[in-house]
Amino acid sequence: MLFDLVSSTLASSARFWQGTAASRTTRQPELTIALYDREGCSNCRPVREALTALNLNVLIMPCPKGGKRFADKLAGHQPPLLVDLNTETTLTGPERIIEYLYAEYLDEKPPLPVRVTPLNHISSTLASTLRLNAGTRCRPSQAPEQPLTLYSFESSPYSRPVRERLCELEIPYHLINLGKQQIADLGPAKCHFTLGAYKPLPDTKRSQFFDEHGNVQVPYLVDPNTDTELFESQKIIRYLNRTYCL
Repeated sequence: MLFDLVSSTLASSARFWQGTAASRTTRQPELTIALYDREGCSNCRPVREALTALNLNVLIMPCPKGGKRFADKLAGHQPPLLVDLNTETTLTGPERIIEYLYAEYLDEKPPLPVRVTPLNHISSTLASTLRLNAGTRCRPSQAPEQPLTLYSFESSPYSRPVRERLCELEIPYHLINLGKQQIADLGPAKCHFTLGAYKPLPDTKRSQFFDEHGNVQVPYLVDPNTDTELFESQKIIRYLNRTYCL
């Protein structure tokens, strides 16, 4: 647990905490975007950071090395691969995907920190190395009948180990991004940077989560296959191992 927290925090620091802040103005698509993803892959990470920045939810289809569950959908390509049924668009490669997402859902060009540059690639590779490339190779598992749901945001040190295990087990999941949208959102779930009582921005995913749970804490896993809902990364990982590992 200590290694996970320290190495995951260092990985986020290596990325300069990209994937923390979320837009307030992004258009949400009618149909869920699908991302064929490898959690520990240095090319996939910038795409997930952009999804957090744009405050977009996505269906993650994990494609670890050695995995076969979604390999046919990649058709020989390497992840990341984005499928957006809203515009009948299929794209590969982080640069093309990020440019498309910003143009389609924010009417802007991606800012410099999220663009694919040599420095960006080096820091993403370092982040993967700090995590010993967790979330890149498959483990034997049984497939769930329905995708799970994970509330997270990309830079969360607590959420990363959960996403890694979901990828290793090839478990598809709806990723609900709860990036931070104001200064008061900064800090741990029970110690926000605010003088008064914490309040998320109204009419947002964070405010809806707050109304349901009394705080905004990630990771939070929902498994409709077993009617299970869990906070805390270690509890979630133990549950995934017990339920889906072979």
